[in-house]
Amino acid sequence: MSRLVIDASVLIKLFVSEDGSREVASAVKKADELLAPELLLAEIGNILWKYVRRNDLTAADANQILAEMMQMPIQFTATSELIEAALKLAIETDRTVYDCLYLALAVHSKEMLLTADERFVNALAVTAWGKHVQLASRPS
Repeated sequence: MSRLVIDASVLIKLFVSEDGSREVASAVKKADELLAPELLLAEIGNILWKYVRRNDLTAADANQILAEMMQMPIQFTATSELIEAALKLAIETDRTVYDCLYLALAVHSKEMLLTADERFVNALAVTAWGKHVQLASRPS
């Protein structure tokens, strides 16, 4: 069984067409199970709000996308289960606790974190944690 931790930068690309959307969809389709910390929901809500605020989406479209996302079979892990490890990772890597919640889940579940956050991947590349993250492919 193939499992994959996803973050908000990946999930949004499944519903809003932007650079890398096709590649992300292909990578996600290969996974049998998707994992994410509960933080994903708040981050997605914030991303959709920003799209509406910039007039890139209507409020109705944002609500529809959120409803569709909520139907996805994502196994959520409570922040309380990850926060101690995330703080430790954040201090060690000088990355945000928010980002490290995803990393902590990947490490704990022994799965790969797929992200479109190139800066995060690059920052971790020179650490022991780099093996737990994969940059979502960019279109050629």
